[in-house]
Amino acid sequence: SGHDNKINCVRWHQDNGCLYSCSDDKNIVEWNTQTCKVKCKWRGDNSSVSSLCISPDGKMLLSAGRSIKLWDLETKEVYRHFTGHATAVSTLTFITLRPPNENQPFDGITGLYFLSGAVHDRLLSVWQVRSDRTEKNAVMSFTVTDEPIHVDLTISESKEEPVKLAVVCRDGQLHLFEQVLNGYCKKPLTSSRTIQIATPGEGSDSTPKPVPILAAAFCSDKQSLLLVYGYSFQPIIERVTLRTPESHTCLVRDVQKTLALKTETAVTMVKTPIVNSEAKMLIPGIPGHSAAVRSSSCREKNENKRKPGGKEESIEDRLGAMDIDTMKVKLPSGGLPQTDNFAVLLVQGLESSDPEILNKVLQVKKEAVIKKTVARIPVHAVIPLLHELTKRLQGHPYSASQMVRWLKSVLTTHASYLSTLPDLVPQLGMLYQLMESRVKTLQKLSRLHGKLYLIITQVAALEQAQDKTDVNQTAKLVYEEESEEGSDDEIAAEKDSDENWDEDDEREDDEEKKEESDSEQEMAVEKEINGESDLDPENESEEE
Repeated sequence: SGHDNKINCVRWHQDNGCLYSCSDDKNIVEWNTQTCKVKCKWRGDNSSVSSLCISPDGKMLLSAGRSIKLWDLETKEVYRHFTGHATAVSTLTFITLRPPNENQPFDGITGLYFLSGAVHDRLLSVWQVRSDRTEKNAVMSFTVTDEPIHVDLTISESKEEPVKLAVVCRDGQLHLFEQVLNGYCKKPLTSSRTIQIATPGEGSDSTPKPVPILAAAFCSDKQSLLLVYGYSFQPIIERVTLRTPESHTCLVRDVQKTLALKTETAVTMVKTPIVNSEAKMLIPGIPGHSAAVRSSSCREKNENKRKPGGKEESIEDRLGAMDIDTMKVKLPSGGLPQTDNFAVLLVQGLESSDPEILNKVLQVKKEAVIKKTVARIPVHAVIPLLHELTKRLQGHPYSASQMVRWLKSVLTTHASYLSTLPDLVPQLGMLYQLMESRVKTLQKLSRLHGKLYLIITQVAALEQAQDKTDVNQTAKLVYEEESEEGSDDEIAAEKDSDENWDEDDEREDDEEKKEESDSEQEMAVEKEINGESDLDPENESEEE
């Protein structure tokens, strides 16, 4: 127990007797086979590690996850780093034992070539371990017709000896390559020979059928192959000599399908019961349909009519005799055909250049339907579809915005196939120039859009302001509330009026007192003149 997830690859070390394994838990484990315990464990990648390979001298280890790394087994550190595959690597092996340049000193790893293949990738890449650490790209690649499922090769032991490669693809074909490794090669290399196997096509089945090749391996003489073909539950192994100079070879082999039931045997074992002619029974395959079972005499009449020389019934009469009513089949999802129907229609429209069929398919706006349709079209229809999309992108802007969805789906789904085409650049040159011209004007159009947006909003605001009617803003009623405390001017005026009022009162009092004193003096003078004098106090009191 050293891994926490599924183990993807196990490699045996040829010298120290250790086992190396990688897993989906992102770790690489070195096992001690004597104690059956983990000797060393380290993290191999940020994602699952899918494949391993030990160098010829046993001092280095190749691991493949999202990228390919070359590890030093003593220090467990990364010696080199290679990038180039987009999916999980399924094949990883060294293809040379010595570097091509034998004059330079050899440290056991520098100058060696190794091969890698990935899932859903039609390219097999060849890498070279160079002294320059910055060089991380593949030096050459081999292109095949489908995803490789089995790879075998002959290791080159000298500079002049070519590497022979046998690649079995998922479509059942075998591709043979022969190449001298002498440095960088820009274009992908195609196979020098292709081998297929088919049935003879004799007897009742006159059409030859392909027989899938499951695996292939070079023999010790490097001039013959062991082929494994047929079916996985009953494979056939055959040795084939590679001496014919033909580039394409089709081997005719009679493969017996032991587990397949024959139609004749199945028919003879079915017995028809004798039933009354008035009885009705349900016929399988048509839900809810009831038909009268005809008697043997009716069947004999029909058999006589089918004999040569007799008058043959029309299809309408036969359907009427079978008592099958006309049924209107409603298409699901509101009358739209299914995704597989879209794929068939798209291929037919591209082959016949029918604009009606293409418009019907390419006007679909649902992302899920577009993705499934693009995924189900065959590989040979990808380039014609790209040409049709390029032509439509140059038309109306509304149509161009719709075609962008299809273009995005095609480029993402079939990117691996497009990368294998040697003439991809001239075929998609017009599309690239169209995209470049659109991108160049994007910034200017964005600025123009911003300025126009400001102008339009200002004009709309002015129009709204002008449309409003003038409102009479004069007050129809004014109400003033009396305040308890007056203003400072009113208080000062009240104070002045109160002071003036007090002064006037004092003046009036003084004048009255003066008049009283004057009247008293006048009365005293009159008494003196008349000889009247003041009475004594006693008399005065009596007087009183």
